[in-house]
Amino acid sequence: MATPFTIAVPEADVADLKARLTATRFPKTLEGVGWDYGTEGAFLRRFVDYWANQYDWRAAEAQLNGFAQFTEVVDGETIHFVHVRGEGQTNVPILLTNGWPSNFVELLPLVPLLTRAVDGVAFDVVIPSLPGYGFSSQPTRPGMHLSAVAPLWAKLMTRLGYERFMISGSDMGAGIEMGLVRDFPERVIGAHYVGVYYGFPRPDDPTPEEEAYFKIVDQWGFTEGAYAMIQGTKPATLAVGLNDSPAGLASWILEKYWKWGDTGGDILHAFELEDLATILSVYWFTQTIGSSVRLYKEAFADPDLIRKPSRHAVPHAVLLPPNDNPAPRAWGERNLWNIVRWTEPREGGHFPALEIPEAMAHDIRAFHGQIS
Repeated sequence: MATPFTIAVPEADVADLKARLTATRFPKTLEGVGWDYGTEGAFLRRFVDYWANQYDWRAAEAQLNGFAQFTEVVDGETIHFVHVRGEGQTNVPILLTNGWPSNFVELLPLVPLLTRAVDGVAFDVVIPSLPGYGFSSQPTRPGMHLSAVAPLWAKLMTRLGYERFMISGSDMGAGIEMGLVRDFPERVIGAHYVGVYYGFPRPDDPTPEEEAYFKIVDQWGFTEGAYAMIQGTKPATLAVGLNDSPAGLASWILEKYWKWGDTGGDILHAFELEDLATILSVYWFTQTIGSSVRLYKEAFADPDLIRKPSRHAVPHAVLLPPNDNPAPRAWGERNLWNIVRWTEPREGGHFPALEIPEAMAHDIRAFHGQIS
């Protein structure tokens, strides 16, 4: 039986965060380089001041607690999750799952959009926090990789009374989604992906579009992928500084939102300061930045991550925001069976639930309409 959960951060922790932010020792930065060397110093100072002196955690906490939340122990792991039932005559269960550097907060804008009835159809929305993220427990032993999370999600949905359900995943969440499709295809009504994983084995006979895509991905890996190598090899070394300094935590994560979002060079074009501060605050108060980045090392050691599933009847949909290195359809068809919907919106980046929630919710609804 799931246990109702309410976020209640001690006041001493809130005061400690403000004190640490106020005492930040900012390094000297170069003039006129913008974000080219990493997080822009001027923006970081602005954000730290906002987080310390203007951001209201208690208001954000109350907003988060406006979503029904629970915990459930599954195979020894305490899983925190949001569960909001739809308002339709027909309610379709859907599991939404995120990746790094997000947490469950990223997906909350989808809840009111999906639980509202349209033509009598709504969704029962379940948003679990990954092991080691947010208010879920932190794994204490190696091996909690993406393929190991998939059966946890399947068991959670069974306990909630959903034998079959839709899923939508991005980033690490898409890796879990692949595991659900691979190992539990009979449970999945439809799989909705944000993007197509670039790490599948490359073919000997790529199309011209795939060849161009591989060049983009390789260049991105060279210029932007150092964070993944650090998190995927020595996460414990990195975790100490990020867990001890909120400004360091902000600098490490904000640069990813700036680069991966559809920002046009202005992070506030795509994201609100309050949303960014809430995501960071969840990391800070739960002390889960270390366990979150460790998931990269676990993922790199996951033997099944790129194992292609046997042929199945699970219908697939893919949403490809333009600022997220969108793959050509040939790459999707090569690696995902049964694609019935392929959507290329005109805007959006790596975090469409935050950036273009209405478009993402519409795509999920349209996908369901095609397969129902």
